[in-house]
Amino acid sequence: MDVNPNNLPSKEIMPGYHGKLVHTATMSIAFWEVEEGAVVPEHSHMNEQVMQVLEGEFEFTLDGTTNVYHPGDIVVISSWQKHSGKALTPCKLMDIFSPVREEYK
Repeated sequence: MDVNPNNLPSKEIMPGYHGKLVHTATMSIAFWEVEEGAVVPEHSHMNEQVMQVLEGEFEFTLDGTTNVYHPGDIVVISSWQKHSGKALTPCKLMDIFSPVREEYK
């Protein structure tokens, strides 16, 4: 499969989070454009997740510890770990989930 994320349609998965999504048999990749101030409420899920900040500043809380992440920073989120986030500036993020995030299809 060859995919250029620039050619994918964008879905607003939650307010302020516009995602271009790629799904394989075992994982999902989300390329997010996030509006400044957009919040992801605290939640957890069965999927392992790796988040990378591509552009901007993103405040992220993992198991009660909050940090601000910048371009190039990566956060690894285990299954069922509680996490939340907020875009301090307009951001571009990439999330990889395993297994597939069926609700994002």
